Amino acid sequence: MSELPSPCNQLFARGRFIRCQERPFIMGVVNVTPDSFYSGSRHIEPERAVAHALELVEQGADILDVGAESTRPGAMPVGEEEERTRVLPVVTELARRVTVPISVDTTKATVAQAALDAGASIINDVSALRFDHRMASVVARFGAGVILMHMKGTPLTMQQDPCYRDVVEDVVQFLKDRMQVAMKAGISEFNIMLDPGIGFGKLLEHNLELLDRLTELTRLGRPLVVGPSRKSFIGQLVGRSAEHREWGTAAAVALAVDRGARILRVHDVAMMADVVKVATAITSRKASTRAGA
Repeated sequence: MSELPSPCNQLFARGRFIRCQERPFIMGVVNVTPDSFYSGSRHIEPERAVAHALELVEQGADILDVGAESTRPGAMPVGEEEERTRVLPVVTELARRVTVPISVDTTKATVAQAALDAGASIINDVSALRFDHRMASVVARFGAGVILMHMKGTPLTMQQDPCYRDVVEDVVQFLKDRMQVAMKAGISEFNIMLDPGIGFGKLLEHNLELLDRLTELTRLGRPLVVGPSRKSFIGQLVGRSAEHREWGTAAAVALAVDRGARILRVHDVAMMADVVKVATAITSRKASTRAGA
């Protein structure tokens, strides 16, 4: 009998076991928006978004994350009807054409319900169920997977002088509290993923501290989703625009794998799939060496 995966790697979404225990998974970003911070990820026409998503699957994406509302710093909110109009044709077509799980990046319960009806299996809620009180019941009713992310304020306000006593301890406590809220609403612990929210209400030093001490978040016992891809903290370090941050992203992804990330949310799937493979080979060797010592 094979050894069961640890709770930190057990993940279910609408009855489907997502096996991220052997290696971290790659979540490919599919933005159906005109204003995402990285111009290379903007695909407002449904046909272009679907074609991009299919390409990401060919490149090795294990999960697709479809979003129709930008959550970049300072972004203005999108109405429910507009968000549904953008996201549903893409999710409907992808559900017909791919076998990988489809995640939808939304904070609105009506959008989440429509997307789940259309074939999505994961809801990526950057508010951790806080912005719409109906969201938890929708996720629970469908038995969907859910990503609970830490963020200070809203995308419009989150970068207005964020401060922490200890950013890692504060994020751990927040995610622990939101897990409890989710489970009280009927969401199974095994359907929950956690995201420290790199770039969401954090200064450069906060992002670096979270990535360096990511192992401390694994103690919450759920798979960690980490999304450093092309973000502004990388630009601060390397002095490059979002269009030229792939190498900085690669460094952050490799270190996140080393420190326990199980799902990496990225724009550049082919490149980051290679990064994850190499980082995983190194960390697996380290773990085997420690086990045999």
